[in-house]
Amino acid sequence: MTDNGTITEGRIEAGGLEFGYLTSGTGPLALLLHGFPDCAWTWRHLMVELADAGYRAVAPFLRGYAPSAVPADGLYQPGAIASDANALHQALGGDEDAVLVGHDWGALASYSAAAHQPDRWRRVVVAAVPPPSTVAGAFFSYDQLRLSWYMFFFQSPLADMVVPADDLAFIDRLWADWSPGYDPTEDLPRVKDSLRDPTNLTAALGYYRATIGGGLRDPDLNAVEATGAGPLPQPTLYLHGENDGCMGADLIDPAQVLTSLPNEASRVEIVPGTGHFLHLERPSEVNRMIVDHLTAR
Repeated sequence: MTDNGTITEGRIEAGGLEFGYLTSGTGPLALLLHGFPDCAWTWRHLMVELADAGYRAVAPFLRGYAPSAVPADGLYQPGAIASDANALHQALGGDEDAVLVGHDWGALASYSAAAHQPDRWRRVVVAAVPPPSTVAGAFFSYDQLRLSWYMFFFQSPLADMVVPADDLAFIDRLWADWSPGYDPTEDLPRVKDSLRDPTNLTAALGYYRATIGGGLRDPDLNAVEATGAGPLPQPTLYLHGENDGCMGADLIDPAQVLTSLPNEASRVEIVPGTGHFLHLERPSEVNRMIVDHLTAR
């Protein structure tokens, strides 16, 4: 529980998998999906604001991130996370007024979850990873390949030894590179708690291995995932940090992004003075944009 007592912890089974989650408030469901290397606690500022705005904010720990279960099927592709989101909507009693927020891997999952079962989600917010169709050529760019080196390193068994060394110091360095100037002292202990067990760390690396490597993939989930490459019907807010050291803001062409987010109420915001974890770096500004978008009718 947080210092002000507004965030509580829970557990729930959805889609055959047990999830740990944080929750705050009552009302329509607002499901918040984190990325890597991250955990549900980094939504803490937004959760309180959503609760004040009349939502039941729920931030699950993604599959494989403690305290959520490590899936027996070993599936970590974006389609699996998208299916988890829709299963959590059902298990948590969500209705047509539910909204979805995703950052990093959570953003990738949100595109597919909202496109595959659009009746579940009234509005969507995605951050730090643009629609897949808009960045198809990004990995042919030297500058982005240089930023994305870690994705290729994670394909090697060496990553299983290097990343956990010296109390997961690798994660400290990623956060420093991705959000320059941000002090993550309050965030990193909880992030590391979700990944410290080798089983959980292997699961987190499995997301990358299932996407650009030889990791296990399921054809049915490929179909779910593919829907995320198409237009997203809901009013959608896309956010990206101007100084993002993980995916460069120079790759974000707002007009192109909006071709994948064709709803007339959709918009793109490049947030000045922020990096990859923009919702933590400038929570008052970023979370106000999110709440304003989600509460609009």
